Amino acid sequence: YLSSETGLRMASQSEVIDRLRATFRSGVTFPEQFRMTQLQNLLSLVEENEQLIQDALHKDLHKPKFESVLSEIQITLNDLYFAMENLRTWMQPEYNIGKNLATRMDDCFIRREPLGVVLIIGAWNYPLHLILLPLVAAIAAGNCAILKPSEICQATEQLLAELIPKYLSQDCYAVLCGGAEDTKSLLKNKFDHIFYTGSQVVARSILLAAAPHLTPVTLELGGKSPCFIYGHIDIQKAAKRLCWSKFFNTGQSCVAPDYVLCTAQTRDALLPALRETLRTFYGPDPGASLDIGRIVTPRHWRRLMDMLEKSKGKVVIGGESREEDRYIAPTVLVDVQESDALMQEEIFGPILPILTIESLEEGIDYINRQEKPLALYVFSDETSVVTTVLNNTSSGGFCGNDGIVHMALPGLPFGGVGASGMGSYHGRWGFETFSHRRGCMNRSWLLERVNVLRYPPYSDYNLGWFGEGKTSCCWQRGLDLLLVY
Repeated sequence: YLSSETGLRMASQSEVIDRLRATFRSGVTFPEQFRMTQLQNLLSLVEENEQLIQDALHKDLHKPKFESVLSEIQITLNDLYFAMENLRTWMQPEYNIGKNLATRMDDCFIRREPLGVVLIIGAWNYPLHLILLPLVAAIAAGNCAILKPSEICQATEQLLAELIPKYLSQDCYAVLCGGAEDTKSLLKNKFDHIFYTGSQVVARSILLAAAPHLTPVTLELGGKSPCFIYGHIDIQKAAKRLCWSKFFNTGQSCVAPDYVLCTAQTRDALLPALRETLRTFYGPDPGASLDIGRIVTPRHWRRLMDMLEKSKGKVVIGGESREEDRYIAPTVLVDVQESDALMQEEIFGPILPILTIESLEEGIDYINRQEKPLALYVFSDETSVVTTVLNNTSSGGFCGNDGIVHMALPGLPFGGVGASGMGSYHGRWGFETFSHRRGCMNRSWLLERVNVLRYPPYSDYNLGWFGEGKTSCCWQRGLDLLLVY
């Protein structure tokens, strides 16, 4: 177990945390200029090492260059640019506070203050951006941070451990590497916030570890995100957008469409379009295509194949696999029931079940019987259909007529609800997550004669001026009092 600092053993975890906490208490991270400099340095890290990043991602996940640039590098750069452009505004005190008559003469505002030393635990499916986007937010908010990349993607983990200390302040930011047991040990330490991306199973252990310290947490989890196709629809366009969003990163995306809900008539029209689209995307043999990745580890490959073998659905597209290079072809199944093995947990791979429903109401009812998903997609040319589903369901995010692209917009909060997570980030939302909103009031010494009403000795007469629950009377009396004095 090594950290980003050569030779540092796991026993030194607490020393790293103590050093960062001492730095934070010194106030080094508070000024705007420091935060801006660190964000600029992080920008340089990504831009100057783009090829190294691509190589690491290809080694870990066989990611095509296009997907690496789009979903790892560019999304990080966009968030960096957005944060640097808006940092000064975000840091300004907020004075647009609703004041009452008693505080009209006072200075009331909200300050965004950094939390302290935060822990960011990344995930393996997007091993760069799922560690760097929370870091952007933590830096912008003025925190010190410890990064724990996923040990599953070892090439990316090692690259981050090498690059972060070269570009960012080592007194403020550290990378600690290791496996599950090392993470458990790390979680025994006190942090001011824990940001975790990953599975619901691990999230529960994160919450248990945070509880003794009353540490607030942000949990970015997953779930079975449905794609509901209903009503009149351009099938060819729908097939292209569905295939791209489902099989991007080999289906290993927390916001990938996990299953399709549609009528039998729509299914029968959709299947030929899916076959044609997949052939256009990946050729007659997807396994030979350079544009499709691989399952991250043999263990993850076996899990997916086990789910597929237990399914009672009918494979109508794909189904081919190779264990030696962890390949699974883009696969589509029909005649899948709610009780099917593929419907019991998030698939997180290139397997797409199609379930049939007979009405809009039945589809909405099905979605609402499940845990709240991280994303919900509705494909329809009928605005009323999209609006009806939006108004009658709940999910972390929502996108009509496309998939996964909503998470790339820094202006939208990204996060789950219920079993799919708690808290959000991206853009301003990440800045808020890593900030304490401190309510502040500086009172005026004027009108001290009014305060006699709240000082002892108490009396029913004085209490009457506060209205005793009669709000309108209270405000009128307060106004009269102000006018008198």
